[in-house]
This record gives sequence, structure tokens and C-alpha cells, in this order.
Amino acid sequence: MFDSHCHLDIMVGDRQASSGDPVALAAQAAQASVERIVEQARGVGVTRLVTIGYDLASSRWNADVARIHRDVYAGVAIHPNEAHAATPEVLAEIEELAGEPQVRAVGETGLDYYRDWASKDDQHASFRAHIEIAKRTGKALVIHDRDAHDDVLRVLADQGAPDAVVFHSFSGDAEMAAKCAEAGYFMSFSGPVTYKNAGYLREAAETAPKELILVETDAPYLPPVPHRGKPNAPYLIPLIVRCLAEVKGMDPDELASAIRANGEAVFGAW
Repeated sequence: MFDSHCHLDIMVGDRQASSGDPVALAAQAAQASVERIVEQARGVGVTRLVTIGYDLASSRWNADVARIHRDVYAGVAIHPNEAHAATPEVLAEIEELAGEPQVRAVGETGLDYYRDWASKDDQHASFRAHIEIAKRTGKALVIHDRDAHDDVLRVLADQGAPDAVVFHSFSGDAEMAAKCAEAGYFMSFSGPVTYKNAGYLREAAETAPKELILVETDAPYLPPVPHRGKPNAPYLIPLIVRCLAEVKGMDPDELASAIRANGEAVFGAW
């Protein structure tokens, strides 16, 4: 298996979690190394990781790490909460990084209406710019969508979506999943699909075709049950896969094979 979305820089403490999230701070206190995280994941059959950028510094860091570690790919972008920093100069460097062979995604970008750290105008402008970068570089677009489902879909339709679109840590319901499936967008499920109060996510997973499902940790955030309140890590991916397999009435190995094929369709073969 593989983890389609994690933040190695935050996990190893090279970048502090801007939100002050206690789980992320606990992960940093553990002082793990990239090598240790990769080794731990490989021990449970998670052999590939995609580490995702959220500002220029993290995008540079992730691109550098993916250049060194053959089991790691990178995504580069300015997070919607940082959209005010998406100047033409910054976006030009993001596009330059996106053109590197070990960088396989432009993300995470999108819209976040839960927080007001950046204006909606700035977020929309940044999102549209990243869509164009993904199309010019031929890389997958990884979307952060928080409380903004309708507008995210509208911008993708208006701007014209790249060939591969991934809704990271999918947070929609079954209706949203059906809309994404109709458009051919990939839905990446994370730890919350295992939470008792997240029945709507399991309904979404049941609706999503297996050909459009990915899995991720968003580590060090969003750990699956029974690890809530503790730092997340790529080695916990099997817990999410088993939950999804149960929801879809599939054999876990069969679903894992489908997800692995989806990952290669989105990010390319390792």
C-alpha cells in the first residue's frame, strides 16, 4: 500500500505545526527521522509515501526529501489558509518545483471556509492559479476542501480540471461523492472514516467507486481509531483500508490492489 498524503516535515520537526495542534506537537517531540518513518511504514506493507507542501518552505523541503528517498514523492503548493502569500513570484517557484520529476502533485490547494486566515478572494485566485500550474506541468491536483464543497466543484468546472484531481481527506457526504465520481475525481479517505460519529463518510466511501478511492493519513494529523489523540503516521494506513473494505463489502487485499492501481494512475509508477 501507500500513503497518498502526509506531512513529513511536520512529523520530523523541521517545520512547526502552524495551528499549534497538540497531536502534531507530540509527533515533533518524538523526534522521528524520515528514515525511521519510512522503515516503520514498510514494516506493515506501506511502501510508498507522498509528502505534501502547504507553503513555499515546506514545498522546497518536500521536493528535496523526495529527491533523496526513492520511496517518497512530493506535492508542492500554497495552502488556502496561506493564500495571501501566493504572489506571482511564489507561484512561479511552485511551478518550477512542480516540474521536477520527484514532484508528482500540485497541492495541497483549494478552499477553506472553516478558517478565515485568508480572504475568499485570495483563496479563489490562488486555487485557480494552482489548477493552471497542474495542467501546465501535467501533475495531479491535490485539493484541500473544508466547508467549501460547492465552490470547489464550481471552480474546477469553470477553470477546467487537470487530468487527475484528488480530494484530500475527503470530507463530503454520499451526494458529494456521487458528484466527484461523475466528474472522475479521486477521493482520498483518511482517519476520520473510522470515527464513530462519521457515518456520512462511510456512506460516501460506500458510494465512491473503488476505481476512484485513495487512502491517506494526513499525518501527523487525523489518526484513525483506536489511535485518536495520538500522532498519526503512515504505518496506520492498514486500519483505514480495513475500515473501507468493511464498508464496501470487499476483501481488504482486493481493495488494496485497486487503491494501489489508483495511486499509480494519479502519481505515476514508482
